[in-house]
Amino acid sequence: MKTAIAMIGLLAASSHAAELPPVEDFVRQPVYSSARISPGGDYLALLVDRGEQDVVTVLRMSDLSVMKINQLPDNKSAAGIRWIGDDRLVFTAIRKFGGFAAPFGTGEWFAVNADGTKPEAFIFYGSRGVTEQRKTVGNQSFSMLDPLIDDPRNVLMQASYPRSNEGAGTEVFMVDTVSGSRKSLGRAPRENCGLVLDEKKEVRYAVCYDQTDDQGRYDPSSELHRRNDDGSWSLVNNGERGGKQLRVMGTDKSGTIYAMADDGKAPPAFGTLDASTGEFRQVFKDEVSEVSNWISSPTDETVLAVVTEAGAPRVTLVNEEHPDAQLYASLAGAFPGQMVNFSSATRDGKQIIVSVYSDKNPGELYLFDRTSGKARFLLKSRDWIDPSQSASIRPFNFKSRDGLTIHGYLTLPKDSAGKKLPMIVMPHGGPMGPRDNWGYNGETQLFASRGYAVLQINFRGSGGFGKAFQDMAYGQWHTGIMNDIIDGTNWAIQDGVADANRICIYGGSFGGYASLMAPARAPDLFSCAFGYVGMYDAQIQMKLSDTSKSDGGMRYLSRAFGATRAEQDAMSPITYADRIKVPVMLAAGARDPRCPPEHTEAMFAALEKAGNKPEDMIIASGEMHGFYKLENNVDLYTRMLAFFGRHIGGSVEVGDVETERQASTAN
Repeated sequence: MKTAIAMIGLLAASSHAAELPPVEDFVRQPVYSSARISPGGDYLALLVDRGEQDVVTVLRMSDLSVMKINQLPDNKSAAGIRWIGDDRLVFTAIRKFGGFAAPFGTGEWFAVNADGTKPEAFIFYGSRGVTEQRKTVGNQSFSMLDPLIDDPRNVLMQASYPRSNEGAGTEVFMVDTVSGSRKSLGRAPRENCGLVLDEKKEVRYAVCYDQTDDQGRYDPSSELHRRNDDGSWSLVNNGERGGKQLRVMGTDKSGTIYAMADDGKAPPAFGTLDASTGEFRQVFKDEVSEVSNWISSPTDETVLAVVTEAGAPRVTLVNEEHPDAQLYASLAGAFPGQMVNFSSATRDGKQIIVSVYSDKNPGELYLFDRTSGKARFLLKSRDWIDPSQSASIRPFNFKSRDGLTIHGYLTLPKDSAGKKLPMIVMPHGGPMGPRDNWGYNGETQLFASRGYAVLQINFRGSGGFGKAFQDMAYGQWHTGIMNDIIDGTNWAIQDGVADANRICIYGGSFGGYASLMAPARAPDLFSCAFGYVGMYDAQIQMKLSDTSKSDGGMRYLSRAFGATRAEQDAMSPITYADRIKVPVMLAAGARDPRCPPEHTEAMFAALEKAGNKPEDMIIASGEMHGFYKLENNVDLYTRMLAFFGRHIGGSVEVGDVETERQASTAN
């Protein structure tokens, strides 16, 4: 009889698990991360994310058949795909070191035909044969400025090279992608600059950066220089004129110069720059949110609209008279409630790749043909996801305890009433610069599929709301930022969304830090905490992290943490291990250079000593600052969901690993 009862229980658990979408659906890499149509319209180049390595895949537009998959050796990833002719493209090599950290470029560049023939490395390091010596570079790192699509052999590239411990020189070259020969077209006026071309493809502006203020404190700023016809440089703006810093963003084919003006207080204004006087003319400004993106004409690169993202993306047309503005409005109207953009276009602008995404839709590509006036569906980034079954994201804002308006996003399970739900608070990484955005998010969708509401807060320090808002994070990691997270959590309780007795906190990188610090600050607010690739001890970060290996990085850490040992200890979660009473789980990558695994091991030991031994700890071999391998991510989130299930419940009330494993492998 016991055997029969046990079998009935197993069948019930399996039936319940089968109703849940598998964990793998939410952590699998998308089919593509970027796409570019060839100038003649015959091919589509996709950047395909395979986790640890990104590859370039070329499709034939007529039937979307695969022409060639380009994979680099030594586990290098491809990036920066650009067409340089009707059937030839180039791309660079990068190295990835975790989902929470930006990859770094190797500086190498490669060219290949659409069908995979004539592959060439035209910029590389190390020794090669005598015939390829011109392709070898030493300490220069190259990035693309313009692919010159009407010249299938040459491209314009920016090269940076060290000139001091913290300074880099910058120069623009015309590079022959066959022979590797390089011709200099102009140098920056000083160290640490980015160069901008004009409509004639000539070097015209330099936006130069400094890391420190007059007192030597870490405080990035910029100045703008203009290159004269004789090759000399003139200072246009150094941040002192009206207290504003000007940054040139680019030039369209008519010669209109687009720029941002930043007073360091409100979000920067978007506008144009007079080429002769350097005068800035404001076109658009939002008092809350920065311009996060703009939509350009596929024919002449004129900026048609700007995008802001205090909540869901808001598109504002700034050139309504342009014919392509009407085209964009028509296409956007065909996808209500979704974000639409021009991804790339053919040389004549008659065929346009249109990207579409939303909070429920991970992303789709369409080909719009001007001649027929019709859009043809091409690809879905995650074709295994059904948007109709996805959770919705609700933007919100609240007032923090000191009166600051804080914005965020609330993901609610599909078909839920949105009231008295178990909730996961999910602070983002950073904290200065990164932010949460409206759009499909695999993590929040996974949690919502298990019955949890998910709260994301763009606390002080988050990017997208102006320099003054971002600067509020310095010295405020454990105070002001935690206040925002705690106040936002209380807002969700008072709004009726969250069950006050069933709230856990989880995050990665700085989010991992916050997931341990917030329960120390508000012991009765959370029921459990999960820290992922987190920073828990300022002393470890200042000795072992890759950030600590440069003078600029140390200045940043000193301003962010505090200059004294007392300040650094006061902001470290490890200091408060005895105040963290909730169940804890920790995870880290064994090869993480940004937040080394010593953080996680030290936090585990401190909690164990304080009598609150974490329930589980994952140190994943081979992983870095955010896991890449599918099997490691499935294991991570399976164990995470089981942890949440044990303490706050969701759709999986039992919350054990086996139940979630069944769900992850169902069907």
